[in-house]
Amino acid sequence: MHHHHPHPHTRRDFLRRVAAGGLVCAFGEGCGSLSTPAPSTGRYDLLVSGGRVVDPSQGLSAVRDVAIAGGKVARVAEGIPPGEAAKVLDARGRIVTPGLIDVHVHVYDGVAPLGIPADPNCIAKGVTTALDAGSAGAHTFPAFLPQIRLAKTRVFALLNISVIGQASMTPETPHGELLQLGYANAKEAIRTIEAHRDVILGIKIRLSREIAGENDLKALAIAREASDAVKLPLMVHIGDTHSPLKEILGTLRKGDVVTHSFHGRAGGVLDADGRVLAEVRAAVARGVHLDVGHGRGSFSFDVAEKAFKQELLPGTISSDVHRFNVDGPVFDLATTLSKFLHLGLTLEQVVARATTHAAATFGFPAGLGTLREGAEADVAVFRMAEGDFEFVDALGAKRIGHRKLVPVATVKSGRIHG
Repeated sequence: MHHHHPHPHTRRDFLRRVAAGGLVCAFGEGCGSLSTPAPSTGRYDLLVSGGRVVDPSQGLSAVRDVAIAGGKVARVAEGIPPGEAAKVLDARGRIVTPGLIDVHVHVYDGVAPLGIPADPNCIAKGVTTALDAGSAGAHTFPAFLPQIRLAKTRVFALLNISVIGQASMTPETPHGELLQLGYANAKEAIRTIEAHRDVILGIKIRLSREIAGENDLKALAIAREASDAVKLPLMVHIGDTHSPLKEILGTLRKGDVVTHSFHGRAGGVLDADGRVLAEVRAAVARGVHLDVGHGRGSFSFDVAEKAFKQELLPGTISSDVHRFNVDGPVFDLATTLSKFLHLGLTLEQVVARATTHAAATFGFPAGLGTLREGAEADVAVFRMAEGDFEFVDALGAKRIGHRKLVPVATVKSGRIHG
């Protein structure tokens, strides 16, 4: 949907259209702050002006304007004249970041009853790029592909090593996708990935007992075979596994990802005394990435607090948002990031883990997760709400935080989403 640039004499009509919802930014806050200066030299299509730009890729955390032209970042500087842009998004008093990258979501709206649509839950919340973490496997991926193509959010996928993908998420229907080991099929996974390398960035395997039974290490060997064949990383879901975590970590290599790193169940990163396992430190040292993947059952404040005190931080912060947690405790990636602000990470550290680090963890196209000149013009604008906010983890534990990132506008490839 293209928004016409109104001439000065149609400004009243333009504002009426804004009021009528013709130009509504995400979150129903409206685009009252979107103005069309005139006459415009039209050097830039859009100027995101006056916000605190937090772009870890450039070590930047300061008030800057972001000028966009032709769907790319044209310039990041102070005091870019508004008259040089066809549209101005007023970001004064706001936080401006590269469009967020969420490396663990479930947006295949076909894994009953798990998947949720990408656009209301990703791009509408500041996430321009999302990685579906194994909702689909080789046999179900063809049904997911059209949804990926239609989404306004830039959606990529990890392919589940089980041909049926994520079979079940409800305790009442324990039909885990690896209880039948025959569903783990390297050849089928490889075939599907080779046909869709533009979209599939790695392999996902879930190893919890209710999903894999006692097959975890055997299934992991099959996933390893496929991962090595296509030279793409493996994302491994841990927690409540039949085999000890140290044996699972032994299979992982540089570039692989452990998701649910701070879960509060058996088989976690801490030993019985709350100390970080030596094998976890060794895995991180050799280049295995720790991802959060908050989810419905996979993030514990207590575990994170103990790990952080021992300087074990996640490489990426992701939401694992799906139907069973979108109404709480996860809500969205911004809320998940806010929990990490409460845990003591700086705004810059938190943003890095959903932009720069995320972009480097998987083979996303170049130019994502950064506001460098020439990069894809993906920009997220947030309000930093201050007050008393109750944050809840996956175990129901509560913490009162005093800062909360609230998404207010999203730009993807230079176009305001809304």
